[in-house]
Amino acid sequence: MTESHESISLNILIADDEINIRKTLAMCLETDGHSVVAVSNFQDAVAEASHRSFDLAFVDLRLGTASGLDLIPALLAAAPWLKIIVITAYASIDTAVTAIQRGASDYVPKPFTPDQIRLAVGNVAQVRLLEQQVAALQEDLLRVNPEVEIASCSPVMQRALSVAHQAAPSEASILIQGESGTGKTVLARAIHGWSRRAAKPMGVVSCPSLPPELLESELFGHAKGAFTGAVRDSVGRIAACSGGTLLLDEIGDLPLSLQPKLLRFLQDHEYERIGAAVPCHADVRVIAATNVDLARAVQEGRFREDLYYRLNVIQVTIPALRERREDIPSLAAHLLAFFGRSNHRAFLSFTSEAQEALARHSWPGNVRELRNVVERATILCPGTNIGVEYLPDAFTQSEPAPRIGDSITLQQIEEQHIRRVLAVAKNLQEAADTLGIDQATLWRKRKQYGI
Repeated sequence: MTESHESISLNILIADDEINIRKTLAMCLETDGHSVVAVSNFQDAVAEASHRSFDLAFVDLRLGTASGLDLIPALLAAAPWLKIIVITAYASIDTAVTAIQRGASDYVPKPFTPDQIRLAVGNVAQVRLLEQQVAALQEDLLRVNPEVEIASCSPVMQRALSVAHQAAPSEASILIQGESGTGKTVLARAIHGWSRRAAKPMGVVSCPSLPPELLESELFGHAKGAFTGAVRDSVGRIAACSGGTLLLDEIGDLPLSLQPKLLRFLQDHEYERIGAAVPCHADVRVIAATNVDLARAVQEGRFREDLYYRLNVIQVTIPALRERREDIPSLAAHLLAFFGRSNHRAFLSFTSEAQEALARHSWPGNVRELRNVVERATILCPGTNIGVEYLPDAFTQSEPAPRIGDSITLQQIEEQHIRRVLAVAKNLQEAADTLGIDQATLWRKRKQYGI
């Protein structure tokens, strides 16, 4: 087995009525770092698969009086992604063909060697990894969004990124706070990528997007017939992210009725699907994001205090774009390159007037608004340099910048000069050098003028 296979830990179910086979197989798999549950009969195998997420199942063709061939479709009904390897002392071409037809992915005759098992498990591990990567890529493609740069020149943003980097390798829950459009989902994906769970799936659930009943089903899953329209079992997003990360976007809008159930999962990694009495278990790291003050929501009775503290183990606050204006030029350039490629155009830059307009804007919609402004400009501009005339009206209707000789104060001239320098400088140090002041003085000036 290759090194890449060995590094992937799988959740494995063993269904065999021979205790020595179960013990030997479990020992071999656990030695290789896999998590194993072993059962002796048909009923226990189905019960385990219904409330626990498995990647692979070893199934003996003879389970006492029951048939392992009948167990294959029963397991796949509970977990369609499950890979099944049939093991039997009564190997024949006919049984092998029948097992594959019913959904098995491999066939190992008894007696088998540890190397045979490792080879079969390695093949499954590779397939599962590819499936998870494809699922993650498909989810990213659906968004059709440029990846926003994580690097920042802003001290306050750098502090937030530092906390996120330090927290990523841990298993702690993370609460990301910030205004709408600041990039909370982007940061959550970065944290997942920096974590030990990066090879496993990451899911995103938007709490305000569904009514409470459907949101509960989306999170926890449901059993067939649990409610009108539940024509088949659904494992839910938590089970689908087993081993990975789940982002609960806008957690402040999570209905009060669901908050105790989420709290239970955070405490015990245990939950129940709608219409199923048997508890389920899943190893999922939760990241929550919100644009509301959860502490105030707790005081107002809209959010459970115990859930708030469970989610708020590590808090990362993303500043608004207007609070890190030094990042606007690099963000705008990154987006310009992305949308240039998307539209098969080769844009060079923004004109100095356009850069000044971008620097002056208050950005109530934050990075999301900047994205939209740049995309609009790349569509409308026929040339290679984006001028201010291709920005929205709000950028061109502001009062003209004061000039030397006008009836204005020195402070107004200083403010506009600092804004223009910041708009074109690559970083704060370059801006400070151009202005002939140190960074501490520049910071005080920015705070004074609200830049």
